[in-house]
Amino acid sequence: MGADTVDLLVIGGGMAGLSAAARVAAEGGSVVLVEKAERTGGSARFAGFIWTTPTVEELRRVNPDGDPELAVALVDGFADGVAWVRSLGVECRPPVPVLGFGRGHQVDTNHYLDTCERLVRDRGQEVLTGTWTRTLLTEDGRVTGAECLLPDGSARRIEATWTLLATGGFQGDPGLRARHLHPQAADIGLRANPHSRGDGLALGRAAGAEFGNKDAGFYGHLMPAGVSLADPARLVDLALYYSEHALLFDITGERFVDETVGDHLTAMALLDRPQARGLLVADARVHREWISASYVEGIPGVDKFQLCHRAGARCAVADDLEDFASMPEEWGYPGAVIRDRIEEFNAVATAGGTPAPGRLLDACPLDEPPFYVIEAAPAVTFTFAGLLIDTGARVRSVPGDGGGSVPGLLAAGADAGGLYRRAYAGGLAPALVFGLAAARTALAGRPTADGR
Repeated sequence: MGADTVDLLVIGGGMAGLSAAARVAAEGGSVVLVEKAERTGGSARFAGFIWTTPTVEELRRVNPDGDPELAVALVDGFADGVAWVRSLGVECRPPVPVLGFGRGHQVDTNHYLDTCERLVRDRGQEVLTGTWTRTLLTEDGRVTGAECLLPDGSARRIEATWTLLATGGFQGDPGLRARHLHPQAADIGLRANPHSRGDGLALGRAAGAEFGNKDAGFYGHLMPAGVSLADPARLVDLALYYSEHALLFDITGERFVDETVGDHLTAMALLDRPQARGLLVADARVHREWISASYVEGIPGVDKFQLCHRAGARCAVADDLEDFASMPEEWGYPGAVIRDRIEEFNAVATAGGTPAPGRLLDACPLDEPPFYVIEAAPAVTFTFAGLLIDTGARVRSVPGDGGGSVPGLLAAGADAGGLYRRAYAGGLAPALVFGLAAARTALAGRPTADGR
């Protein structure tokens, strides 16, 4: 590598990539950030909270099959990550509970992302948008940068001491979803930007990186079935967060999951059911206390049922349980069976029992009419499987290649796997924490901005 070699080449300009690039630039390092979309930010522009669990023990409880070392690094690095965000003049509001087990801060993510990009440019470093990474460069088994295609179609070689893959995962590619999530996942909705199509995965595996936890699952939410998600505003507005207080029935008319585990886990469970669609049923109490109320402190409540109705979703209001027996045939659900299952659920819940297949939290009966019905389907936000990393964001090499890591290669954000397995405790926080870890690795051994 020559004199023009940068300390860090970042491939992908989302939360992880921009955090790493800005930190390196702030410390006086040299960096080039490459983003194939016309604008940086990725799916982080649709999010508003940086959060995870307050303790390692709690993260291990909700995510027992994840990498324990990454879990420790995430929780231990969270405070420093928030301090970094604040150091850029971006407001992090006081901590609030999230999902009952987490804690985090509402953040203007657009302000943060734009500030990171501006910092990189102001320090004389490059941000290349509309630029696709064709291949990684290697020399004697070490990744030494990448060859990229610029917007005008010309090729550019960028040499780097370290290269960070932060392209956002593979959820934008239907074929990869079917291969690594579930055969029915090819047809589910995309609750994210459309550009994360497995570029980092392909680049890393070609360089000898280890791909991990094929069955790790994904983070997503239940969304109204059949409704277009092309408008980014719908990704939050139409998310059916309240499902943990409702009942979910598959097309056979049966409950199949404890809904109170959380909408993000119920979405994975529904993907495994016939046709990956189901009816979400709530009563007047749930509508009043959850459907129309704030899901997280600091976010104004909206009536999601009305939003779904206006968006053209398949939904209905039933005046009483007997109305379920008259459900339209074209919906494809046994309405009378669902009526019976609701009555059975109510009887057990009223008697203080635990209705099968479980009800850990909100065990109140659904017996206050009217009843609000929406057909729901899972939609994916980002994938959990990815390139396995260590706590310094270094990418592990495949077994048989000597073990250890792929020299010169880093990964963070949804390109990195191993942290979660069929569980979730925040997306922006791991991207931030391991993006900053990648920056530390890239800066190790060189002087900092103050000369130390």
